[in-house]
This record gives sequence, structure tokens and C-alpha cells, in this order.
Amino acid sequence: MDNATFRIDTVLSDVHLLLPNAQHLMTRLNAVAQPVFVSKFKILKDVEERESASVSGCTVPSTPTEGVQEGVEEEEDASPPRVSHTPPLDEDGDLDVVRRRPLEASPGRESESRTGRGRGREATCPIIIIQASGDAEEGCGEEEDEDADEEDVPRPDIIRIEHTMATPLEDVGKQIWRGAFLLADFILSRQADFAGATVLELGAGTGITSVVAATAARTVYCTDVGEDLLNMCQRNITLNQHLTEGKENQVRVRQLDWTASDLCTDPEEPFAWTEDEVAHLHDETSLIIAADVCYDDDLTDALFRTLYRITSSLRKPSRVYLSIEKRLNFTLRHMEVTCEAYDHFRHCLDELSNMEDGRIQYEVERVPSQSIPQFFQYERVQYLELWRVTAIQK
Repeated sequence: MDNATFRIDTVLSDVHLLLPNAQHLMTRLNAVAQPVFVSKFKILKDVEERESASVSGCTVPSTPTEGVQEGVEEEEDASPPRVSHTPPLDEDGDLDVVRRRPLEASPGRESESRTGRGRGREATCPIIIIQASGDAEEGCGEEEDEDADEEDVPRPDIIRIEHTMATPLEDVGKQIWRGAFLLADFILSRQADFAGATVLELGAGTGITSVVAATAARTVYCTDVGEDLLNMCQRNITLNQHLTEGKENQVRVRQLDWTASDLCTDPEEPFAWTEDEVAHLHDETSLIIAADVCYDDDLTDALFRTLYRITSSLRKPSRVYLSIEKRLNFTLRHMEVTCEAYDHFRHCLDELSNMEDGRIQYEVERVPSQSIPQFFQYERVQYLELWRVTAIQK
């Protein structure tokens, strides 16, 4: 486990590029032997904190990388240094490459790295605390965290999420993606719209957006497929139950397969629906959310079929919020930079808005990202988008 093994189809979220570190420790191996980490994400309540996040916007708070980011910004603000046109040479006339000194050779560098000041960064590696499935309450310790003494005290502004990193494409739901943060930002900025509502999340992945939605909504159905992934969702709900403590708000983790024609109600299946829950879903749901789930054309088609089937059966008027990140790639087939997954997503949106079945009509509009305050520290890239679909029953 000392060295990470990458397959040719390995995918790594930008959110995890700077992980692991002292606050993001490997806690266990999941059912398919993938390393599982626990990361902390701070909800920025203060206006100045949010404005700072929207500017720097690409680090997780309270990590050694925060100081590095601040150092870079200070250097950019300063006047540019004078550049020498004569390259440094050693005594043999070869180019002299200045290498960073080891940490032990730099007095005070280790303390600087821990506190996030200076350019030094302490060498870190994944730490296996529990090599078993375990419960969420166990195996989430973070002994090397300087705030370890406060770790047992849940904070209302901290979300803790189990996730994996560098997974095959079929397991990308076990990672955290920027689209989930954008949708979470929107929910936090529109608490009144979600207050007391019943919310259905499709393709919830780690469940981080459902956790945020539960701070306002009365009931959240957090859905996905795969027992291992749903177990991770359930553990994340347990890790963050302090956010809804004292409220009647609840999150129910359930299986919802987009390729199936109906909800699974088999009591012998894990995360199956009860008949009462199915009735409640159809009678009370008014909001449907999905974060960054359109990366495969077949799955995108299945998603829109599911949206049509569910919104057509709801008793209340409903709105759907879909976040997506437009990922550009150079393809040999087109010999240019394209984004086929995004193009197909837009095609499906157009088909939905032009649908005429006599029973339901859909209005599609894009929500300007710049109008959404940033409550989490991540890189709000220009290719992040949020779309609103309003289902109007005739």
C-alpha cells in the first residue's frame, strides 16, 4: 500500500489532487480493496471567507496547502523580479539546477508546513488506520491532525466525507467532484426554497450534496446504485448527523437504478424502498437534484428517461437542478478539442424542452454561476454550470 497503482482508465477528481495530507487519512479498505479516505470541508458562513474562496478558490481549508496558495498570491501581487539572462553554471560549465533542500536540512520548515506558512511542505503518505469495512464511527480518527483534540466535538460548519481517490471510471461516484460543490453552494444560498421540502438526489455518489440539502429539507432521498457505494453514502450521513441534530430533517439512502423501470421494493435487497416511501416520494417530492452525473452518453440517456418518468408521476409541481462540468478533450476522431459528453447533455436538455406529450411541459434555463455565492473552497472554473428544469403539468 506504500505506492499507488494507477490503471490506464484511472480517473482522479481535481478536488483530490492535493490529497492525502495530515487531515485526509486513509481509514480503511472498502469491499473492492480500494483505499478509503475521510476529508473535512468547511462551510464558509462569513462573507469575507466566501469572497476569499471565490478568488483563491482551489484549496481545502486548514490544510498545509493553504499557506502555499497564499504565498503564490502574494508573489503575484509583488513587483516582478529581475530576470538574469545568464543561466547559472556549475564549475564544469553544466547548467546548475537548484533543488529544494530536504526538510530536515531546513530549520523551522517542518513547523511552517504544519501551520500552512511558508513554501515548505511536509512529506506525507497515506496512513492505514483500519484495514476492514468497519463502521463510520470507528476508524475515522486523525491522530496526526493538530486539531485532533477537537475531533470528537462535531462542528456545525464542518462536513466530513468518506471517499476514494483515483478510481476506475465505473467508480467515479466514490470521489467528490466540483459539480457537487456548485450544487451545494446553490442549496446553501437558497435555503428558503429547500426548507421543509422533500428532495430526491439522483446519482448521489458520496452523498455530500444530500448532506447539505438535509440542513434545510425535511426529507432527502439519497439515491444511487451499488451496495458498496450506498454503504459509503450511509456512513457519510452518519458522520454528519450532527448537522440536523434537534431537527426532524432526515436523509434516507435508497437504491435507484436509472436503467430499471421501477423502484426496488424487494425487502431482501439492501437499501430497498418501502411501499410507504414510494408513496411519499410521489406525493411530496418537489425538488430533484443531480451533481456531475453526465459523463457517459448511455447513462445520460437513462438519467433523462428517469427524470421524465419521475416528474410525470409526482403530485406536486417540481424543479430539477443539474450541475455539470464541461470537460474539454482533444479527440483523434475530430482532430480538435471537443466535449462530447457535454454536447450530448445539452442535446438531451433541448429534447426535453421541446417535448410535447400533452401531459407535461418542461422549461429549461441556465442558472448563472456568478450569481451563486461560494460556501466551499474549491476552484470555481468557468466550465462549471447549473441548469434548472421546471416540470409543468398540464
